[in-house]
Amino acid sequence: MTREVKVDSGKVALVTGASRGIGYGIAEALVARGDRVCITGRGEDALKEAVERLGADRVIAVPGKAHDEAHQAAAVERTMEQFGRLDFLVNNAGTNPVFGPIAELDLNVVRKVYETNVISALGFAQQTWKAWQKENGGAIVNIASIAGISASPFIGAYGMSKAAMVNLTLQLAHEFAPVVRVNAIAPAVVKTKFAQALYEGREAEAAAAYPLGRLGVPQDIGGAAAFLTSDQSDWITGQTLTVDGGLFLNAGVG
Repeated sequence: MTREVKVDSGKVALVTGASRGIGYGIAEALVARGDRVCITGRGEDALKEAVERLGADRVIAVPGKAHDEAHQAAAVERTMEQFGRLDFLVNNAGTNPVFGPIAELDLNVVRKVYETNVISALGFAQQTWKAWQKENGGAIVNIASIAGISASPFIGAYGMSKAAMVNLTLQLAHEFAPVVRVNAIAPAVVKTKFAQALYEGREAEAAAAYPLGRLGVPQDIGGAAAFLTSDQSDWITGQTLTVDGGLFLNAGVG
């Protein structure tokens, strides 16, 4: 269950890919601080369960595929109808359907990855900008990955798409300023079903590479997203916040 809400912030967020995992952790953090939230995802049943856990008095859900422009428009429209505003967009929806060397990637699969991970984020940003943020301001957070800022063998398509998310963040931050701040979060491995193949059966071994001694959990990313959509980050835009348990500290010599 989410934490008890003590105040109503008066703010509204749309979080994509939020029926579970990182997206759910972000929605949970925003609800806990008093925001009202629309969550999206492909599975209608999973979304219903998420709404029940988060609180149906504060959260609504719009099922659909992130890359579907009609779904993007419907999610934004439903949020505006229900809550009357849309201050924050968190682009979390993503996919990684292939694991293997980049030389053997099926280009159609690569196109699918970009459609879901990058183009959908731009589409949601366009819709949110037109519906509310252009005239009223707000913030956007794009969920990238450390795979987008370093070489990531065997998940090359995913890494390339997340590098594009980092650059999309820069482009949006430049064009949407000064009314909308746009930042990204680049997590390392977070314990979710999405990333399970990277640590399943070897979690202790995987965690040993992290100076902080553990893998991430969705709440770690939820806290970062809450910060980047708060007044405390009011002079931060165009940045990618690496949330990696210190993993990149191991890149040095010695």
